[in-house]
Amino acid sequence: MSVKSQIIQINSLSDERGSLSVIESNKQIPFEIRRVFYIFSTKENIRRGFHAHYKTRQALVSVSGTCKVFLDNTIRKEEVILDSPNKVLILEPNDWHEMYDFSDDCVLLVLASEHYDSNDYIRDYDEFVSVYGNKQYLLL
Repeated sequence: MSVKSQIIQINSLSDERGSLSVIESNKQIPFEIRRVFYIFSTKENIRRGFHAHYKTRQALVSVSGTCKVFLDNTIRKEEVILDSPNKVLILEPNDWHEMYDFSDDCVLLVLASEHYDSNDYIRDYDEFVSVYGNKQYLLL
């Protein structure tokens, strides 16, 4: 049984020097972080992603700027706007996801539960539906 993606709010500490937010494995992020990457300087009208995973969970945060994320777990389809460094989108393996409408200053940070493995990616939508289409989901 898989769980549904969710938005987590990260607390910030602020004073006259600025703000600081903390993200830690198994605390704010509900998994062990094994890989970190970020997407930036994305060209206008470019969509990224177009995949799901067999086992990788991810946390997405727009540390600068904004972007949109389309999610599809075969039961629900929704669009999430990432527009704050305090808003973290937790993606489950069963989330087909596409990122788009990146602002010029967008830096999208991605924290992943697994090291990169090309065999973990489901890049064909029909295969994604055959893997996850008949599953029942626990909604958080």
